[in-house]
Amino acid sequence: MTDDARFEDGAERPLRLVAQDTEDLAVISSLAQDAVFPAREVLWRPRERRFALLLNRFRWEDTAGTVRKTRPPERVQSVLAISDVMRVSSQGIDRENGDLVLSLLSIAFEPGEDGAGRLELVLAGDGAIALEVEAIDVTLRDVTRPYAAPSRRVPNHPD
Repeated sequence: MTDDARFEDGAERPLRLVAQDTEDLAVISSLAQDAVFPAREVLWRPRERRFALLLNRFRWEDTAGTVRKTRPPERVQSVLAISDVMRVSSQGIDRENGDLVLSLLSIAFEPGEDGAGRLELVLAGDGAIALEVEAIDVTLRDVTRPYAAPSRRVPNHPD
């Protein structure tokens, strides 16, 4: 008999997740919530139909040590890559200011016809990045070792 995987089982391993439907996307969205990134780390390659962000992701999957106060909250650099992107648009973002730090709140999908649709990356401060996609094909992959969050705090979202 095998045991089901537990959320905590991945606490010490780098993430590499792929979303190809809305349920998978919800998992990636929850793990990327509160990620921060400078505007210069947004990459759009129209010929390759690929969009990517280099995020400083809060490690939501490993907050047990933080809650027990055995270590500070951690972040890790991660790549959020989206394939099959046909068009990108944004609002509320000064694209000329590469040092502008953006905070990702969520990733949502609005379906269109035949699996196509619109991915929306909702940012703090009323900003958003919209991606017209042929299908959901999103990858979240940690690319560095975790490090202590500079704020030393767990992100908080009061009601």
